[in-house]
Amino acid sequence: MNDPDAPAEHTLADKLNHLFNTVVPAGREPYSTEEVARSITTGGVSISGSYIWLLRKGQRDNPTLRHLEALAKFFGVPPAYFFDDRVTEAVNADLRLLVAFRDTQVQRVALRAAGLSPKSLHSINEVIERVRELEGLPANRPEKHHP
Repeated sequence: MNDPDAPAEHTLADKLNHLFNTVVPAGREPYSTEEVARSITTGGVSISGSYIWLLRKGQRDNPTLRHLEALAKFFGVPPAYFFDDRVTEAVNADLRLLVAFRDTQVQRVALRAAGLSPKSLHSINEVIERVRELEGLPANRPEKHHP
């Protein structure tokens, strides 16, 4: 799996490969290009595995809007993921969270923290940030949400 903290992808191939490597069904390997093509074609948009492979390799970079919409739908992202780098970054942030929650230990910590007071959650977050620092991991502070 790609490093979830890797720099933003910019090309269509990079974005598509990131989805293939990140949106992985639980307990199995990533989707194959043929599997994605069959699913999309069954959904009503004709696309071949070889065409998706060409898109992933960067040998084709101008797919139809219908193909991009179908790929976006398959991977559960908005079509703008392929056009707007701000949308790409926001979706990738959500995907990083999804990848983190695949780890059962992370799930256990999150579930144990549910119901704690905001003050206690802040303290736990500070401890986690300190441990990340001690282990040489990058700071992972969540963005502050403003209503």
